[in-house]
Parts: sequence; C-alpha cells; structure tokens
Amino acid sequence: MLQLRDAQPVAVRREDYAAPAWWIDTVDLTFDLDPAKTRVLNRMRMRRNTDVPVQPLRLDGDELNLARVLVNGQGASFRMEGDQLVIDALPDAFELEIFTTCCPAKNTKLMGLFVSEDTFFTQCEAEGFRRITYFLDRPDVMASYQVMLRANRSAYPVLLSNGNLVEQGDLPEGRHYAKWVDPFKKPSYLFALVAGKLVAREQRIKARNGKEHLLQVYVRSGDLDKTEHAMNSLIHSIAWDEARFGLPLDLDRFMIVATSDFNMGAMENKGLNIFNTKYVLANQATATDADYSNIESVVGHEYFHNWSGDRVTCRDWFQLSLKEGLTVFRDQEFSQDLCADASARAVKRIEDVRVLRTSQFPEDAGPMAHPVRPDSYIEISNFYTVTIYEKGAEVVRMMQTLVGRKGFARGITLYFERHDGHAVTCDDFAQAIADANPESELAALLPQFKRWYSQAGTPRVATQGHYDAVARTYTLNFTQSCAPTPGQSIKEPFVIPVTLGLLAQDGQELTLHLAGDEDADAVRSHTLVLTQQHESVTFNGIDSEPVPSILRGFSAPVRLDFEYTDAQLLTLLANDPDPFNRWEAGQRLALRSAISLITSGADVVGTTTLNDAFVDAMRGVLRNPTLDSAFKELVLTLPSETYIAEQLEVVDPQRVHAVREAMRAQLATALFSDWEWAYEQNQDTGAYNPDPLSAGRRALAGLALVNLCLAARASGDSVWPGKTLQRFKDAGNMTDRFNALNALVSSGHALAQQALARFHAIFKNEALVIDKWFSLQAGSPDRGGNVLALVKQLMKHPDFSLKNPNRARSVIFSYCSANPGAFHRADAAGYVWWSDRVIELDAINPQVAARLARALDRWSKLAEPYRSAAREAIARIAARPDLSKDTQEVVTRALAG
Repeated sequence: MLQLRDAQPVAVRREDYAAPAWWIDTVDLTFDLDPAKTRVLNRMRMRRNTDVPVQPLRLDGDELNLARVLVNGQGASFRMEGDQLVIDALPDAFELEIFTTCCPAKNTKLMGLFVSEDTFFTQCEAEGFRRITYFLDRPDVMASYQVMLRANRSAYPVLLSNGNLVEQGDLPEGRHYAKWVDPFKKPSYLFALVAGKLVAREQRIKARNGKEHLLQVYVRSGDLDKTEHAMNSLIHSIAWDEARFGLPLDLDRFMIVATSDFNMGAMENKGLNIFNTKYVLANQATATDADYSNIESVVGHEYFHNWSGDRVTCRDWFQLSLKEGLTVFRDQEFSQDLCADASARAVKRIEDVRVLRTSQFPEDAGPMAHPVRPDSYIEISNFYTVTIYEKGAEVVRMMQTLVGRKGFARGITLYFERHDGHAVTCDDFAQAIADANPESELAALLPQFKRWYSQAGTPRVATQGHYDAVARTYTLNFTQSCAPTPGQSIKEPFVIPVTLGLLAQDGQELTLHLAGDEDADAVRSHTLVLTQQHESVTFNGIDSEPVPSILRGFSAPVRLDFEYTDAQLLTLLANDPDPFNRWEAGQRLALRSAISLITSGADVVGTTTLNDAFVDAMRGVLRNPTLDSAFKELVLTLPSETYIAEQLEVVDPQRVHAVREAMRAQLATALFSDWEWAYEQNQDTGAYNPDPLSAGRRALAGLALVNLCLAARASGDSVWPGKTLQRFKDAGNMTDRFNALNALVSSGHALAQQALARFHAIFKNEALVIDKWFSLQAGSPDRGGNVLALVKQLMKHPDFSLKNPNRARSVIFSYCSANPGAFHRADAAGYVWWSDRVIELDAINPQVAARLARALDRWSKLAEPYRSAAREAIARIAARPDLSKDTQEVVTRALAG
C-alpha cells in the first residue's frame, strides 16, 4: 500500500530555540537483545526545568512499539501526538518507566539500533536514540547513564556500552549480561551499544599522570591482523591531545568497534567509538597509502571528540560546527604535527584545501548553501556537510592565525574550563578564544569575525597591484565581496586574514617594509587582516616591480582574484617558498589553459592545449631534486573537472571532460621520457611503510604509470602497458597494485580486463578491496559511452548490495558524483538512472539517498540539453508522494535554486 506523504515538513529554526521544559538526571536502560524483537526498559529520573513555563512532557519516538508507561511505579495516562509520547499533569520530580520493543533486523535506515552481519550496533547522532526508546532526544539534555545488556551468550559473547564495565555474569538458558556505567553525563546522541561475536586488539598505556588505560579495537575474527595501524593511530592521538592541548584521556578504557554497515565514517560515542570498517582495517596487502592516512585522521578525529564534542557538546544542532569544525581542525593539526618535515605538512595542507575548493566552494555557490551555523533545517542529517566540517575548520584556523598557536592553546584551555559538562554554542567557543587573548585582533574584531558563522557563501577578494618606480613602493589594493545565497541577499564585510609576501622577478623573496610602520621588524611574510570592503597595503624599498605571493598557506577560505601574468605564475611555481602558493601557481596556469580552450569553441581533437612554457615548467618540477615526490604529484595533477566547471558561468560537462583529457594526453606524451625517469626513480620504496616520504614516492610512481599508459595508448605502444600489468602482478602492497590497475583502467587499455578479473579473484573475500574494484570501474573514463551500461552490470554483480552504504557508494556515487564525463550524457540516460537510484535508496536508507540526491545540486549552471534534462530528473524525484523528508528537502531546495 502506498504511504502518502504527510503535510509539508516544518522547518526547525535557530531563532525558535527554547530550553527543555524537563531535565533528565539519570537513565537506567535494560536491553534484552533479539534481532526480531528487542525489549528496552527505560527508567529515568526527571525533574521540571523551573526556568521554563509549565508544559506537558513530550518524548520523541520513531518506529517503536510502546508496551508500558509508569510514573513513580503507577500506570500513567498518556497520549500520542504524531511520533511523540505526551504526558500531562506530572509532579516536579518523578521516576518515569517506559517499556518498548523494536525490530533491529528490519532497520535498513541504520539509525537507532540495527543488526549488521549478526551483530547489534547503534547510531544515534543526530536523532537516532528516539528509535530505541521514547526520550528527550536533543543535545542539550545531558544525563548519567547506566546500561544493562542481556543476550544469548553463544550468539553475542561481547556486550559493550559507554563507560566502565562494572558487572557481568551468566543468566539461565544460555544467556549472559553486562552492566556498564558511564561516569560522565552525556546527551542521548552519544549513547552506544554493541553486541556480537567480536575479537579485540588490546593495548594498555600509561598517561602522563601515571594512570593506566585499556585501549581496545574490536573487529570480526578474520580482521584482527588489520587493526595495528588503527591502534597506533589511537595511541598517537591520545598522546598528541595531551601534549598539544593538555587534554588527557578521561576513561579507564577506550573502545573502537568496526562495522561494514554504517551511514557515516565513524561516530564518537563516549568511550565506545563505532567506525565504518573503511576507517579501521588496514594492512599493506589490502589498504592503500590513502587508506592509512584516512584511518589515522578519522581515528584522531573521533578521539578528539572525547573533549570537543563529548565533554563539551552542542546546545542545539545549529551549533554542529562547534564540535565538527573544531574537531576537523584538530585532526588536521594532528596529521600535520605527525609529519616529520615542513614539506609533508605542506602536502597535507594542500590536500585539505583541495577538498574544500572542490566540494565546499560548490556547495557555497549552490542551492544547499548555508552558513557554518545554519538558520534552519528540515532534516538535520542533511547538514552534516562540507560547510559545517571543512569550512568550519577553516574558521577555527583563522582564529588560530589571529591569536597565534600559543594563544589558541590558551583559548582551548579556557573553553574547557568554562564549559566542561555543558551544552554550548559557537558564540561560547569564539568568546573563550578571544577572552584568553584580550590584546589580539580576534578580541578586537570578534563581533565582525562571527559573520563567518552567520553568512553563507565564499567571499571573493579581488586584488590589484601597483608599482611606483619613483617612490620605490608597491601597493596591493583589496576589495572583498560575497555573492547572494539562498535567503541572504546582502553580505557584510568579513574578517579575512591574508598572508602574503613578495618575490623579485628572479624569484628571490623580498624583505617587507610596511609603509606607516617603519619601526616594525623586517619580515618576509605578512598577514594583513581585511575588515572593510576596500583596503590597501603599501611596501617601501622595492627596487623593481615584484611578483606578489598572496593568500599564503590558504590563510582564509576565499576566492582570490588577481590578474597574474603567465610569467608571474611561472616565477611563483619555480621559486615561491610558500608550498601552497607554489602549487596554486601551477593550478592557475593549467586552469587558464583549460578555460581558454573550453570557451574558444575550437576543436579539441589534435589541439595543443598547453603552451611550451607550462610543459617546460612541469618538467622542471618533475626533475627538481629538492622537491618531495608527494609535492610533485600534487603539482603535476591537473585541476579536477569539477573544479574547472566551477570557474565557468555555463558548463558543458562533455567539453570540460574532453579538454581536460586532451591536457592529460599532452602532458603524458610531451613528458614521456620524464615520466619514465620519475617512475624508475620512485618505484622502489623498500619494505612497506605508510610514512609521508614513502607514500609520496609511491604516489608519484603511480602518476607516472598513468601517464606512460596514456602515452602508450596514443602511440599504440604496448611496452608500458605490459610493464604495468607485470607491476600489478608483482606488487608487494595494495598501493602499488592498485596504482598499476588504475593506470590500465584509466588509459582504457585492453589489459585492464585481465587485471580486473585477477584483482577480483585475489580479493573476493575482502569487502573493502572489492569496494575499490567497483569504484574504479564506475569512475572510469567514458571513451565509448559505455560506462553507464557497465554500472548497470555492476549492480547485478553477486557482490553488490544496495543495502550496504559502502557498496552503494562504490558504484552509484562513483558514477553519479565522481565521474562527470560519464554521468552527464546528452541523451539524459545518466540523469534518469540517477533518479531511479535516489528513489530506490530512499525507501531503504533516506540518509544515503539524500546524499546521492545532491549529485545535481549545480544543475542550473549546465548548458542545454543537460540543464533541462537534469531539472526534469530532479522534479521526477520531488513529485514522489512517499519521499522521505531527508531527500525531499534536498530536491526541493535544488529546484528552487
């Protein structure tokens, strides 16, 4: 029977926030775990919030079977209003008992309590706890939890929850129990339980204060050999957080559990982190260098939440970046601090900025644009976005820039001293950083700085340089602006730290002498803090017109407009001591060539897209003995099709794809001997080690193989494809093996099919490796227009399951979101297939469906016939009467945009 959609979902607005009418002091939960019918007994001690007018108690619930409600041990009168359980005429303090049942085995949404491969897991952020029991399911209600888990011992020998294990034992009929007590108050979204057949890697560590802690990483029995890196990452995270910010591990034990069915990457439940297997399991045979890096970052991220998210949490979900933006910044700093040298730190920074500019900048310019602290939402799950996370991290980074590294550490200390154990706001965080640094620019500019939280969109900083030969001065004039976004037509000036330097024409870095500040020490890099729409800065003692190096280290999340000449960019590329701007110069040169050809209308086939100066500059980077391999790989990787498209007013995806492919082919052919040299220099990295130096060499060798196979395809030569297949067969680690496979697949060589078959045969029992196998094919170049047909075949493969989010992402997202050249078809077949998948997924897992629905966020920029066809596909989804509010919000906003 078709379920009709309810009335239009009502938006939740930040301005409507009101404190809860009731507080929950203690929660005593008893679970009798059964996949078909889990029984949950919830006893709560509650009291009225005397600061709020008297109101009925309204408890949230979702897909629960309610069996009993008792107040102080007596039957209570209640009513249901939608999904809420409402109780009137309650005393000021009382004990409430609620008994419910649910069916975890049928929970395909993977929110609340669900079963994955015969193991119980929970996911409660943001509003999943209401799918376990009726509750005040909001982050500002913090309570003390005691949890009793009961289950069949043979089926579920491991019973875990938050906090400390205080009691365990046997029960009749082959059952057993475990009792857990969390010593810290927490909101319901941080609750977790796990029950199943698991094994653990254990490590005891001693903190600086001499206290011992037990660390455990739980996985399925066959995966224990893949947990060493995750454990080491956890140990490094604990040590770093205490050394950098003075924040110690506060629990007797800390647990990580991995599951293959998970909507998110990981979840920071207090003391019991639940992870997608993708961010736990690794050994050199099954995981790439990128996997190792991601595991280190995500393990760090979730552990750092123990303070920035758990000990101090969000007052409401509009403050989500309070924990996520801050913690992304912390995990970025962690990964950089683990790097042995400045070059590796720079590579990490460039990688982070590349994610921001290819994912968050388009979001800022699209229909889903929202501030770092949103003003409203219909479904909070839709706001776990790159704006909240990555842009939020950049806002925190700017705070550190304005107060300094030591000042920021003081601010963090004050923040936790003030707010430990409370649910607070982004304003509280910013105020603590400013108050700890009263003489800083942040303190002076705090009200204006907080516009980063309230205004959506990516600011543009237009810059012009003027050299006065007579006065020997150089002046930079800055103009900042920000385009309108949905619901925000007028933007006030931001506080924008712009770090800059000057280079002479020969590439030498100049000493800076600011006009009007002659007493200041001479420096080679200066941070100008923009606060007005128009500002300028002048430097004295400049003997000839310099080359400005602006926005060093990407000091603010803005678009920089400066009319560099090719010669100036080549100077920066060859000489800038700031690695980010050196990389950026190469990207600008490549982007300039791409846009010129795209907009010219010229035939791409047989066209020389890159001039000799650029090719020579790339050769110079590749051959430069002073540059790290990892940095070379970044410079020699062309801007993505997505990033190129974002620079255009109207986008023809097929032309963008064709131009970029032509650029790749030219670089492959023109630098053929250089690629051969680079491969030979970097192919042997010795015994496997995922450290930045070794990983960088493997990355450059992999890029070299891709280019050598591309060049061979153009020339008809079979030597390098043959060598690449042999490399694939002989590889001693997954990075080298997968790089070789990627080179064959991306070049479209006939040997790719042989390698793909062999790869599947070797790794058919390794789910995460097979995800890579699916993803590589779904993301392959569409030279014959056959990738959509291939994707349809992949979905029929015995190893494919739509219900597993990782597998769905490996095929559907790889095609729709990461393969624009194949997805944007003139016949609209890609869009039709996408709309079918969104609708199909929405009935199973609305969160995953809503994320897939965002693949056409930027449809209004498309040229015809893509534009009309994309809009029609979105409208087809929006017209569904049974659509979840998750997906409905996304497609409704897309159509409005």
